[in-house]
Amino acid sequence: MMIRPARKADAASLAALSIEVWVATYLRHGVSSFFAEFVLSEYTTASFEDLLEDGSDLLMVSENRDGIDGYIRLSEDRIAPVDGLSDLEIVTFYVQPRHHGKGIGSALLDVAVDYTRDKGRNAIWLTTNSENKPAIDFYLAKGFRQVGVTDFRIGDQAYPNHILSLNMSASH
Repeated sequence: MMIRPARKADAASLAALSIEVWVATYLRHGVSSFFAEFVLSEYTTASFEDLLEDGSDLLMVSENRDGIDGYIRLSEDRIAPVDGLSDLEIVTFYVQPRHHGKGIGSALLDVAVDYTRDKGRNAIWLTTNSENKPAIDFYLAKGFRQVGVTDFRIGDQAYPNHILSLNMSASH
């Protein structure tokens, strides 16, 4: 496993991995056109190229001998859905399901924690689907705590998400 900054050449791999993880995680009973249209418009090679070209977000990938198997994306100046949180958000944190339990998520999270400290912050936050027990368990085991609930919206549909925060001064 190698952790490195994402490059523009990674855009198609990041899009494909994102689609794989999103579909595997959230579409347990079949793929409707509603969700298919969302995921295919949200995770495109062009959107990742634009994101990487912009360069304002941190996007780190985990790469094995065959390609990218996970990534984490952090954004600054994010307004949290509850008061009192940092402006630094883990926007996306995906590891291919077949690679769970191999330390990839922990290695990517360590990079995020180091980046957070380098930016002079002592906390970071994220949201995750309230039914995504494996992710929630991972975050809680890493020292995150639930600080609220918000909705993830697709069109006029709302899905409850846990808001989780990691206070580095308290956890490390």
